[in-house]
Amino acid sequence: MDTAYANEREPQPFESSLEKFEEMTSFLGSSESLSKQHHELEVYVEEHGREMLRRMMQGHLDVRAAAERRTEVRGSDEVERCRVREETCRPLRLIFGDVQVKRLLYQADGVEGLAPMDASLNLPTEMFSFGIRGLVAREVACNSYEHAVRQLERYCAKGTGKRQVEELAMRAAEDFDAFYEEGMQCRVDVSGDDLLVLTFDGAAIRVLVDDLREATRKKRLEDDDEPQRWPAPKGATRRAAKRRAMIAGVYDVSPFPRTAEDIVRDLQRLRDATKPQRPNPVNKRIWASVVQDCEGIVEEGFAEALKRDPKRQRTWVILVDGDEHQLDCIRRCAEHYGVAAVILLDVIHVLGYLWDAAYCFHERGSDEAEAWVMDRLVMLLTGTDPSQVAAGMRRSATRQGLVDRADLDKCATYLINHRDIMNYEAALGTGMPIATGVIEGAARYVVRDRMDKTGARWSTDGAEAVLRLRALEASHDFDAYWSFHVAKEYSVHHASRYADGAPPLPFPTAPSRPKLRLVKS
Repeated sequence: MDTAYANEREPQPFESSLEKFEEMTSFLGSSESLSKQHHELEVYVEEHGREMLRRMMQGHLDVRAAAERRTEVRGSDEVERCRVREETCRPLRLIFGDVQVKRLLYQADGVEGLAPMDASLNLPTEMFSFGIRGLVAREVACNSYEHAVRQLERYCAKGTGKRQVEELAMRAAEDFDAFYEEGMQCRVDVSGDDLLVLTFDGAAIRVLVDDLREATRKKRLEDDDEPQRWPAPKGATRRAAKRRAMIAGVYDVSPFPRTAEDIVRDLQRLRDATKPQRPNPVNKRIWASVVQDCEGIVEEGFAEALKRDPKRQRTWVILVDGDEHQLDCIRRCAEHYGVAAVILLDVIHVLGYLWDAAYCFHERGSDEAEAWVMDRLVMLLTGTDPSQVAAGMRRSATRQGLVDRADLDKCATYLINHRDIMNYEAALGTGMPIATGVIEGAARYVVRDRMDKTGARWSTDGAEAVLRLRALEASHDFDAYWSFHVAKEYSVHHASRYADGAPPLPFPTAPSRPKLRLVKS
Protein backbone atom coordinates (compact mmCIF):
# COMPACT_ATOMS: atom_id res chain seq x y z
CA MET A 1 0.00 0.00 0.00
CA ASP A 2 2.89 2.38 0.77
CA THR A 3 4.20 1.69 -2.72
CA ALA A 4 0.83 2.71 -4.19
CA TYR A 5 0.88 6.05 -2.35
CA ALA A 6 4.47 6.68 -3.37
CA ASN A 7 3.71 6.10 -7.03
CA GLU A 8 0.50 8.07 -7.18
CA ARG A 9 0.57 11.31 -9.15
CA GLU A 10 -1.53 14.29 -8.13
CA PRO A 11 -3.96 15.21 -10.91
CA GLN A 12 -3.10 18.47 -12.63
CA PRO A 13 -6.19 20.61 -13.36
CA PHE A 14 -4.27 22.70 -15.90
CA GLU A 15 -2.60 19.78 -17.62
CA SER A 16 -4.91 20.03 -20.63
CA SER A 17 -4.21 23.74 -21.13
CA LEU A 18 -0.46 23.11 -20.79
CA GLU A 19 -0.71 20.43 -23.46
CA LYS A 20 -2.44 22.91 -25.76
CA PHE A 21 0.23 25.53 -25.02
CA GLU A 22 2.99 23.07 -25.83
CA GLU A 23 1.21 22.08 -29.03
CA MET A 24 1.04 25.73 -30.10
CA THR A 25 4.66 26.51 -29.23
CA SER A 26 5.77 23.35 -30.98
CA PHE A 27 3.99 24.35 -34.17
CA LEU A 28 5.13 27.99 -34.04
CA GLY A 29 8.72 26.81 -33.61
CA SER A 30 8.56 24.23 -36.40
CA SER A 31 9.76 24.48 -39.97
CA GLU A 32 6.16 24.17 -41.15
CA SER A 33 5.27 27.52 -39.53
CA LEU A 34 8.12 29.22 -41.41
CA SER A 35 6.20 28.79 -44.66
CA LYS A 36 3.13 30.60 -43.30
CA GLN A 37 2.32 34.23 -43.91
CA HIS A 38 1.60 36.46 -40.94
CA HIS A 39 -2.18 36.47 -41.43
CA GLU A 40 -2.23 32.66 -41.42
CA LEU A 41 -0.22 32.61 -38.20
CA GLU A 42 -2.55 35.21 -36.72
CA VAL A 43 -5.58 33.04 -37.46
CA TYR A 44 -3.83 29.99 -35.99
CA VAL A 45 -2.89 31.76 -32.77
CA GLU A 46 -6.37 33.24 -32.39
CA GLU A 47 -8.25 29.97 -32.90
CA HIS A 48 -5.94 27.69 -30.91
CA GLY A 49 -5.27 30.34 -28.29
CA ARG A 50 -9.01 30.60 -27.68
CA GLU A 51 -9.15 26.87 -27.01
CA MET A 52 -6.17 27.11 -24.64
CA LEU A 53 -7.95 29.89 -22.70
CA ARG A 54 -11.10 27.78 -22.50
CA ARG A 55 -9.10 24.90 -21.03
CA MET A 56 -7.44 27.21 -18.53
CA MET A 57 -10.83 28.48 -17.39
CA GLN A 58 -12.11 24.92 -17.09
CA GLY A 59 -9.02 24.04 -15.04
CA HIS A 60 -9.72 26.89 -12.63
CA LEU A 61 -13.34 25.81 -12.26
CA ASP A 62 -12.16 22.27 -11.51
CA VAL A 63 -9.85 23.68 -8.81
CA ARG A 64 -12.82 25.48 -7.28
CA ALA A 65 -14.94 22.34 -7.41
CA ALA A 66 -12.21 20.33 -5.65
CA ALA A 67 -11.83 23.02 -2.99
CA GLU A 68 -15.56 23.32 -2.22
CA ARG A 69 -16.52 22.21 1.27
CA ARG A 70 -19.93 21.58 2.74
CA THR A 71 -21.36 24.44 4.73
CA GLU A 72 -24.59 25.58 6.31
CA VAL A 73 -26.91 27.09 3.74
CA ARG A 74 -29.98 29.05 4.78
CA GLY A 75 -32.15 30.83 2.24
CA SER A 76 -33.88 34.18 2.50
CA ASP A 77 -36.98 32.16 3.43
CA GLU A 78 -35.07 31.09 6.61
CA VAL A 79 -35.23 27.44 5.53
CA GLU A 80 -31.99 25.52 5.98
CA ARG A 81 -31.01 23.35 3.02
CA CYS A 82 -29.66 20.17 4.58
CA ARG A 83 -29.78 17.81 1.63
CA VAL A 84 -26.73 18.06 -0.65
CA ARG A 85 -26.39 16.84 -4.21
CA GLU A 86 -22.78 16.15 -5.10
CA GLU A 87 -21.08 17.65 -8.15
CA THR A 88 -24.07 18.96 -10.03
CA CYS A 89 -23.03 20.67 -13.26
CA ARG A 90 -24.26 23.67 -15.13
CA PRO A 91 -22.98 24.96 -18.49
CA LEU A 92 -21.39 28.36 -18.93
CA ARG A 93 -20.66 29.85 -22.34
CA LEU A 94 -17.65 32.18 -22.36
CA ILE A 95 -16.33 34.28 -25.23
CA PHE A 96 -13.71 31.57 -25.84
CA GLY A 97 -15.93 28.49 -25.47
CA ASP A 98 -18.15 26.35 -23.27
CA VAL A 99 -17.14 25.12 -19.82
CA GLN A 100 -18.83 23.10 -17.08
CA VAL A 101 -19.23 24.43 -13.53
CA LYS A 102 -19.30 21.64 -10.96
CA ARG A 103 -20.72 22.57 -7.57
CA LEU A 104 -22.68 21.35 -4.59
CA LEU A 105 -26.43 21.97 -4.68
CA TYR A 106 -28.21 22.38 -1.34
CA GLN A 107 -31.88 21.38 -1.24
CA ALA A 108 -34.87 21.10 1.07
CA ASP A 109 -38.48 20.07 0.51
CA GLY A 110 -40.73 22.70 -1.01
CA VAL A 111 -38.05 25.33 -1.67
CA GLU A 112 -35.62 26.09 -4.47
CA GLY A 113 -32.13 24.65 -4.34
CA LEU A 114 -29.16 26.92 -3.71
CA ALA A 115 -25.59 26.59 -4.94
CA PRO A 116 -23.15 28.90 -3.10
CA MET A 117 -20.60 28.33 -5.85
CA ASP A 118 -22.93 30.11 -8.29
CA ALA A 119 -22.93 33.15 -6.01
CA SER A 120 -19.15 32.94 -5.56
CA LEU A 121 -18.72 33.11 -9.35
CA ASN A 122 -21.67 35.51 -9.82
CA LEU A 123 -22.98 33.26 -12.58
CA PRO A 124 -25.78 34.70 -14.74
CA THR A 125 -29.19 33.07 -14.67
CA GLU A 126 -28.76 31.85 -18.25
CA MET A 127 -25.73 30.10 -19.73
CA PHE A 128 -24.14 33.20 -21.33
CA SER A 129 -21.30 34.87 -19.44
CA PHE A 130 -21.12 38.58 -18.72
CA GLY A 131 -18.31 38.74 -21.28
CA ILE A 132 -20.67 37.58 -24.02
CA ARG A 133 -23.49 39.76 -22.73
CA GLY A 134 -21.24 42.82 -22.73
CA LEU A 135 -20.08 42.06 -26.26
CA VAL A 136 -23.69 41.67 -27.40
CA ALA A 137 -24.68 44.95 -25.70
CA ARG A 138 -21.94 46.91 -27.47
CA GLU A 139 -22.59 45.31 -30.84
CA VAL A 140 -26.36 45.76 -30.68
CA ALA A 141 -25.92 49.40 -29.64
CA CYS A 142 -24.07 50.09 -32.88
CA ASN A 143 -25.31 47.57 -35.44
CA SER A 144 -28.19 45.29 -36.31
CA TYR A 145 -29.01 42.07 -34.49
CA GLU A 146 -27.90 40.12 -37.56
CA HIS A 147 -24.54 41.87 -37.48
CA ALA A 148 -24.16 41.03 -33.78
CA VAL A 149 -24.85 37.36 -34.54
CA ARG A 150 -22.17 37.36 -37.24
CA GLN A 151 -19.67 39.06 -34.94
CA LEU A 152 -20.25 36.46 -32.23
CA GLU A 153 -19.74 33.69 -34.77
CA ARG A 154 -16.54 35.35 -35.91
CA TYR A 155 -14.91 36.27 -32.61
CA CYS A 156 -16.32 33.72 -30.17
CA ALA A 157 -15.84 29.98 -30.13
CA LYS A 158 -19.61 29.40 -30.12
CA GLY A 159 -22.29 31.28 -32.06
CA THR A 160 -25.59 32.60 -30.73
CA GLY A 161 -29.01 32.86 -32.40
CA LYS A 162 -30.75 36.12 -33.22
CA ARG A 163 -33.55 35.59 -30.70
CA GLN A 164 -31.00 34.96 -27.96
CA VAL A 165 -29.12 38.12 -28.96
CA GLU A 166 -32.34 40.15 -28.69
CA GLU A 167 -33.05 38.71 -25.23
CA LEU A 168 -29.48 39.32 -24.06
CA ALA A 169 -29.68 42.94 -25.22
CA MET A 170 -32.87 43.50 -23.22
CA ARG A 171 -31.29 41.86 -20.17
CA ALA A 172 -28.20 44.03 -20.56
CA ALA A 173 -30.25 47.25 -20.48
CA GLU A 174 -32.57 46.43 -17.60
CA ASP A 175 -30.58 48.34 -14.92
CA PHE A 176 -30.43 51.58 -16.94
CA ASP A 177 -32.83 53.53 -14.71
CA ALA A 178 -31.28 52.21 -11.49
CA PHE A 179 -27.79 53.18 -12.69
CA TYR A 180 -28.71 56.83 -13.15
CA GLU A 181 -30.72 56.90 -9.93
CA GLU A 182 -28.17 55.13 -7.71
CA GLY A 183 -24.81 54.63 -9.33
CA MET A 184 -23.95 57.34 -11.86
CA GLN A 185 -21.75 60.17 -10.64
CA CYS A 186 -20.75 63.30 -12.53
CA ARG A 187 -17.26 62.80 -13.94
CA VAL A 188 -16.18 66.47 -13.88
CA ASP A 189 -16.60 68.86 -10.96
CA VAL A 190 -18.34 72.11 -11.87
CA SER A 191 -18.67 75.46 -10.14
CA GLY A 192 -21.81 77.31 -9.18
CA ASP A 193 -21.23 79.70 -12.08
CA ASP A 194 -21.43 76.95 -14.72
CA LEU A 195 -24.67 76.70 -16.64
CA LEU A 196 -26.97 73.70 -16.27
CA VAL A 197 -28.46 73.01 -19.69
CA LEU A 198 -31.50 70.85 -20.51
CA THR A 199 -32.65 70.11 -24.04
CA PHE A 200 -35.32 67.88 -25.58
CA ASP A 201 -36.32 66.58 -29.00
CA GLY A 202 -38.18 63.77 -30.72
CA ALA A 203 -37.56 61.39 -33.62
CA ALA A 204 -39.94 58.86 -35.17
CA ILE A 205 -39.02 55.20 -35.68
CA ARG A 206 -40.88 52.38 -37.41
CA VAL A 207 -42.48 49.92 -35.00
CA LEU A 208 -44.72 46.88 -35.26
CA VAL A 209 -48.42 47.69 -35.66
CA ASP A 210 -49.27 46.28 -32.22
CA ASP A 211 -46.69 48.61 -30.64
CA LEU A 212 -48.00 51.83 -32.17
CA ARG A 213 -49.63 54.32 -29.82
CA GLU A 214 -53.39 53.97 -29.71
CA ALA A 215 -54.26 56.90 -31.99
CA THR A 216 -51.59 55.98 -34.53
CA ARG A 217 -52.60 52.32 -34.55
CA LYS A 218 -56.21 53.30 -35.18
CA LYS A 219 -55.13 55.49 -38.10
CA ARG A 220 -52.97 52.69 -39.48
CA LEU A 221 -55.81 50.16 -39.31
CA GLU A 222 -58.12 52.62 -41.04
CA ASP A 223 -55.54 53.06 -43.80
CA ASP A 224 -55.29 49.29 -44.19
CA ASP A 225 -59.07 49.07 -44.72
CA GLU A 226 -59.03 51.69 -47.50
CA PRO A 227 -58.36 50.73 -51.14
CA GLN A 228 -54.66 50.90 -51.95
CA ARG A 229 -53.54 53.83 -54.09
CA TRP A 230 -50.52 53.56 -56.32
CA PRO A 231 -48.37 55.43 -56.01
CA ALA A 232 -49.21 56.07 -52.36
CA PRO A 233 -49.25 59.68 -51.15
CA LYS A 234 -45.78 60.71 -50.10
CA GLY A 235 -45.17 60.08 -46.41
CA ALA A 236 -48.65 58.72 -45.68
CA THR A 237 -47.60 55.13 -44.93
CA ARG A 238 -44.46 56.19 -43.10
CA ARG A 239 -46.35 58.45 -40.70
CA ALA A 240 -48.92 55.77 -39.93
CA ALA A 241 -46.23 53.18 -39.15
CA LYS A 242 -44.05 55.19 -36.79
CA ARG A 243 -43.87 55.89 -33.10
CA ARG A 244 -42.06 58.90 -31.69
CA ALA A 245 -38.98 58.36 -29.56
CA MET A 246 -38.41 61.20 -27.11
CA ILE A 247 -34.84 62.35 -26.51
CA ALA A 248 -33.41 64.30 -23.58
CA GLY A 249 -30.03 65.78 -22.81
CA VAL A 250 -28.57 67.36 -19.68
CA TYR A 251 -25.06 68.79 -19.44
CA ASP A 252 -22.91 71.39 -17.70
CA VAL A 253 -21.02 74.10 -19.56
CA SER A 254 -19.10 77.23 -18.63
CA PRO A 255 -20.60 80.58 -19.75
CA PHE A 256 -19.23 81.86 -23.05
CA PRO A 257 -20.27 85.47 -23.81
CA ARG A 258 -20.54 86.33 -27.52
CA THR A 259 -21.91 88.97 -29.85
CA ALA A 260 -24.20 88.78 -32.86
CA GLU A 261 -21.14 89.19 -35.08
CA ASP A 262 -19.57 86.11 -33.47
CA ILE A 263 -22.65 84.06 -34.31
CA VAL A 264 -22.72 85.23 -37.91
CA ARG A 265 -19.00 84.56 -38.24
CA ASP A 266 -19.50 81.00 -36.95
CA LEU A 267 -22.38 80.40 -39.36
CA GLN A 268 -20.30 81.62 -42.27
CA ARG A 269 -17.39 79.42 -41.13
CA LEU A 270 -14.99 82.34 -40.88
CA ARG A 271 -12.04 81.47 -38.66
CA ASP A 272 -10.65 83.95 -36.15
CA ALA A 273 -7.36 82.93 -34.53
CA THR A 274 -7.82 85.50 -31.77
CA LYS A 275 -11.24 84.21 -30.75
CA PRO A 276 -11.30 82.34 -27.39
CA GLN A 277 -11.93 78.58 -27.52
CA ARG A 278 -15.56 77.67 -26.90
CA PRO A 279 -15.88 75.58 -23.68
CA ASN A 280 -16.97 71.99 -24.21
CA PRO A 281 -20.01 70.52 -22.45
CA VAL A 282 -19.11 68.24 -19.53
CA ASN A 283 -21.02 65.58 -17.62
CA LYS A 284 -23.18 65.18 -20.70
CA ARG A 285 -25.95 62.64 -20.36
CA ILE A 286 -28.06 61.77 -23.39
CA TRP A 287 -30.94 59.30 -23.39
CA ALA A 288 -34.00 58.39 -25.43
CA SER A 289 -37.18 56.42 -24.88
CA VAL A 290 -39.90 55.08 -27.12
CA VAL A 291 -42.00 54.17 -24.08
CA GLN A 292 -42.01 57.55 -22.31
CA ASP A 293 -44.16 60.32 -23.75
CA CYS A 294 -43.06 63.96 -23.88
CA GLU A 295 -44.21 64.73 -20.35
CA GLY A 296 -42.40 61.69 -18.97
CA ILE A 297 -39.09 62.48 -20.67
CA VAL A 298 -39.25 66.11 -19.53
CA GLU A 299 -39.87 64.92 -15.96
CA GLU A 300 -36.80 62.69 -16.22
CA GLY A 301 -34.76 65.61 -17.54
CA PHE A 302 -35.74 67.78 -14.58
CA ALA A 303 -35.01 64.92 -12.17
CA GLU A 304 -31.50 64.57 -13.61
CA ALA A 305 -30.91 68.32 -13.37
CA LEU A 306 -32.18 68.45 -9.78
CA LYS A 307 -29.66 65.79 -8.79
CA ARG A 308 -26.94 68.13 -10.03
CA ASP A 309 -28.44 71.27 -8.49
CA PRO A 310 -30.83 70.22 -5.71
CA LYS A 311 -30.91 73.72 -4.18
CA ARG A 312 -31.65 75.35 -7.55
CA GLN A 313 -28.83 77.84 -7.13
CA ARG A 314 -27.32 77.57 -10.60
CA THR A 315 -28.58 79.10 -13.83
CA TRP A 316 -30.78 76.65 -15.74
CA VAL A 317 -31.03 77.00 -19.52
CA ILE A 318 -33.60 74.98 -21.46
CA LEU A 319 -33.21 74.82 -25.24
CA VAL A 320 -36.30 73.98 -27.29
CA ASP A 321 -37.29 73.69 -30.93
CA GLY A 322 -40.65 75.41 -30.55
CA ASP A 323 -42.95 72.39 -30.19
CA GLU A 324 -45.93 73.72 -28.25
CA HIS A 325 -46.70 70.51 -26.35
CA GLN A 326 -43.05 70.23 -25.33
CA LEU A 327 -43.07 73.84 -24.15
CA ASP A 328 -46.22 73.23 -22.08
CA CYS A 329 -44.60 70.20 -20.40
CA ILE A 330 -41.42 72.17 -19.65
CA ARG A 331 -43.30 75.11 -18.16
CA ARG A 332 -45.42 72.83 -15.98
CA CYS A 333 -42.32 71.05 -14.67
CA ALA A 334 -40.50 74.31 -14.03
CA GLU A 335 -43.46 75.63 -12.06
CA HIS A 336 -43.88 72.36 -10.17
CA TYR A 337 -40.24 72.22 -9.06
CA GLY A 338 -39.89 75.95 -8.50
CA VAL A 339 -37.15 76.39 -11.09
CA ALA A 340 -36.61 79.82 -12.63
CA ALA A 341 -35.22 78.45 -15.89
CA VAL A 342 -34.33 80.49 -18.98
CA ILE A 343 -36.11 78.95 -21.97
CA LEU A 344 -34.54 79.71 -25.35
CA LEU A 345 -35.67 78.86 -28.85
CA ASP A 346 -33.03 77.08 -30.93
CA VAL A 347 -31.55 79.66 -33.29
CA ILE A 348 -30.90 77.00 -35.95
CA HIS A 349 -34.63 76.32 -36.20
CA VAL A 350 -35.19 80.05 -36.56
CA LEU A 351 -32.62 80.13 -39.37
CA GLY A 352 -34.47 77.37 -41.18
CA TYR A 353 -37.64 79.41 -41.23
CA LEU A 354 -35.75 82.54 -42.30
CA TRP A 355 -34.16 80.75 -45.25
CA ASP A 356 -37.56 79.48 -46.42
CA ALA A 357 -38.90 83.02 -46.20
CA ALA A 358 -35.88 84.42 -48.06
CA TYR A 359 -36.62 82.25 -51.07
CA CYS A 360 -39.96 84.02 -51.46
CA PHE A 361 -37.94 87.17 -52.30
CA HIS A 362 -34.73 85.87 -53.88
CA GLU A 363 -33.38 82.97 -55.91
CA ARG A 364 -32.22 79.89 -54.02
CA GLY A 365 -28.50 79.92 -53.34
CA SER A 366 -28.12 83.60 -54.24
CA ASP A 367 -26.00 86.07 -52.32
CA GLU A 368 -29.08 88.28 -51.96
CA ALA A 369 -30.94 85.50 -50.11
CA GLU A 370 -28.01 84.99 -47.73
CA ALA A 371 -27.74 88.73 -47.05
CA TRP A 372 -31.50 88.92 -46.38
CA VAL A 373 -31.31 86.08 -43.85
CA MET A 374 -28.25 87.45 -42.09
CA ASP A 375 -29.75 90.93 -41.78
CA ARG A 376 -32.79 89.60 -39.99
CA LEU A 377 -30.78 87.19 -37.88
CA VAL A 378 -28.63 90.08 -36.63
CA MET A 379 -31.79 92.00 -35.81
CA LEU A 380 -33.06 89.13 -33.70
CA LEU A 381 -29.68 88.61 -32.00
CA THR A 382 -29.35 92.29 -31.10
CA GLY A 383 -32.69 92.60 -29.33
CA THR A 384 -35.17 93.63 -32.04
CA ASP A 385 -38.66 92.41 -31.16
CA PRO A 386 -39.41 89.30 -33.27
CA SER A 387 -42.90 90.69 -33.90
CA GLN A 388 -41.37 93.73 -35.58
CA VAL A 389 -39.15 91.50 -37.74
CA ALA A 390 -42.20 89.49 -38.75
CA ALA A 391 -44.26 92.60 -39.48
CA GLY A 392 -41.47 94.02 -41.65
CA MET A 393 -41.28 90.81 -43.68
CA ARG A 394 -45.01 90.85 -44.33
CA ARG A 395 -45.06 94.54 -45.26
CA SER A 396 -42.23 93.98 -47.72
CA ALA A 397 -44.08 91.04 -49.28
CA THR A 398 -47.26 93.08 -49.62
CA ARG A 399 -45.46 96.02 -51.25
CA GLN A 400 -43.80 93.70 -53.75
CA GLY A 401 -47.11 91.97 -54.50
CA LEU A 402 -45.83 88.48 -53.72
CA VAL A 403 -48.36 85.77 -54.46
CA ASP A 404 -46.39 82.70 -53.37
CA ARG A 405 -45.72 83.76 -49.78
CA ALA A 406 -46.82 80.76 -47.71
CA ASP A 407 -43.32 80.09 -46.33
CA LEU A 408 -42.91 83.76 -45.46
CA ASP A 409 -46.18 83.87 -43.53
CA LYS A 410 -45.24 80.62 -41.79
CA CYS A 411 -41.94 82.15 -40.69
CA ALA A 412 -43.63 85.32 -39.46
CA THR A 413 -46.15 83.31 -37.44
CA TYR A 414 -43.33 81.21 -35.95
CA LEU A 415 -41.47 84.33 -34.82
CA ILE A 416 -44.56 85.94 -33.32
CA ASN A 417 -45.66 82.78 -31.46
CA HIS A 418 -42.22 82.31 -29.89
CA ARG A 419 -41.14 85.88 -29.30
CA ASP A 420 -41.13 85.37 -25.51
CA ILE A 421 -38.36 82.72 -25.74
CA MET A 422 -36.11 84.58 -28.21
CA ASN A 423 -34.25 86.92 -25.88
CA TYR A 424 -30.96 86.21 -27.64
CA GLU A 425 -29.26 89.49 -26.80
CA ALA A 426 -29.34 88.82 -23.05
CA ALA A 427 -28.47 85.16 -23.56
CA LEU A 428 -25.38 85.95 -25.62
CA GLY A 429 -24.28 88.61 -23.17
CA THR A 430 -24.40 86.19 -20.23
CA GLY A 431 -22.74 83.36 -22.16
CA MET A 432 -25.72 81.03 -22.63
CA PRO A 433 -25.93 78.57 -25.53
CA ILE A 434 -28.64 79.38 -28.06
CA ALA A 435 -28.47 76.30 -30.32
CA THR A 436 -29.58 72.71 -29.75
CA GLY A 437 -26.62 71.08 -31.46
CA VAL A 438 -26.19 68.58 -28.62
CA ILE A 439 -29.73 67.20 -28.82
CA GLU A 440 -29.87 67.38 -32.62
CA GLY A 441 -26.70 65.31 -32.76
CA ALA A 442 -28.19 62.88 -30.25
CA ALA A 443 -31.38 62.54 -32.31
CA ARG A 444 -29.26 61.60 -35.28
CA TYR A 445 -26.74 59.33 -33.52
CA VAL A 446 -28.83 57.71 -30.79
CA VAL A 447 -32.03 57.27 -32.78
CA ARG A 448 -31.91 57.72 -36.53
CA ASP A 449 -28.53 56.19 -37.38
CA ARG A 450 -29.42 52.96 -35.57
CA MET A 451 -33.20 52.73 -35.49
CA ASP A 452 -34.10 54.02 -38.94
CA LYS A 453 -32.32 51.37 -40.99
CA THR A 454 -34.07 50.24 -44.17
CA GLY A 455 -36.69 47.57 -43.47
CA ALA A 456 -36.34 47.73 -39.68
CA ARG A 457 -39.51 47.20 -37.63
CA TRP A 458 -39.15 47.45 -33.87
CA SER A 459 -41.04 46.07 -30.92
CA THR A 460 -41.38 48.53 -28.07
CA ASP A 461 -39.25 46.44 -25.69
CA GLY A 462 -36.54 45.82 -28.27
CA ALA A 463 -36.36 49.47 -29.31
CA GLU A 464 -36.25 50.65 -25.69
CA ALA A 465 -33.34 48.31 -24.89
CA VAL A 466 -31.30 49.40 -27.92
CA LEU A 467 -31.98 53.09 -27.25
CA ARG A 468 -30.73 52.67 -23.68
CA LEU A 469 -27.56 50.87 -24.73
CA ARG A 470 -26.89 53.43 -27.43
CA ALA A 471 -27.48 56.28 -24.97
CA LEU A 472 -24.90 54.77 -22.60
CA GLU A 473 -22.35 54.79 -25.42
CA ALA A 474 -23.25 58.36 -26.41
CA SER A 475 -22.89 59.53 -22.79
CA HIS A 476 -19.58 57.62 -22.34
CA ASP A 477 -21.13 55.77 -19.41
CA PHE A 478 -21.10 52.21 -20.72
CA ASP A 479 -18.09 50.94 -18.74
CA ALA A 480 -19.37 52.42 -15.47
CA TYR A 481 -22.85 51.07 -16.21
CA TRP A 482 -21.56 47.58 -16.92
CA SER A 483 -19.76 47.39 -13.57
CA PHE A 484 -22.97 48.57 -11.90
CA HIS A 485 -25.04 46.04 -13.88
CA VAL A 486 -22.78 43.12 -12.89
CA ALA A 487 -22.96 44.14 -9.22
CA LYS A 488 -26.73 44.48 -9.49
CA GLU A 489 -27.00 40.99 -10.99
CA TYR A 490 -25.15 39.60 -7.97
CA SER A 491 -27.42 41.44 -5.56
CA VAL A 492 -30.67 40.45 -7.28
CA HIS A 493 -29.96 36.88 -8.40
CA HIS A 494 -27.63 35.67 -5.65
CA ALA A 495 -27.38 37.71 -2.45
CA SER A 496 -31.15 38.23 -2.21
CA ARG A 497 -31.76 34.48 -2.13
CA TYR A 498 -29.80 33.88 1.09
CA ALA A 499 -30.47 34.73 4.72
CA ASP A 500 -29.25 38.22 5.61
CA GLY A 501 -28.31 38.71 1.94
CA ALA A 502 -24.99 36.91 2.52
CA PRO A 503 -24.24 33.75 0.51
CA PRO A 504 -21.86 31.46 2.42
CA LEU A 505 -18.37 30.96 1.04
CA PRO A 506 -18.11 27.52 -0.56
CA PHE A 507 -14.45 27.13 0.47
CA PRO A 508 -12.02 28.65 2.99
CA THR A 509 -11.21 32.32 2.54
CA ALA A 510 -7.72 31.54 1.26
CA PRO A 511 -8.06 28.01 -0.13
CA SER A 512 -4.89 26.01 -0.53
CA ARG A 513 -4.31 23.85 -3.55
CA PRO A 514 -6.45 20.72 -3.06
CA LYS A 515 -4.56 17.54 -2.30
CA LEU A 516 -6.16 14.77 -4.29
CA ARG A 517 -5.24 11.15 -3.95
CA LEU A 518 -5.56 8.40 -6.47
CA VAL A 519 -6.47 5.18 -4.68
CA LYS A 520 -6.19 1.89 -6.53
CA SER A 521 -9.17 -0.37 -6.26
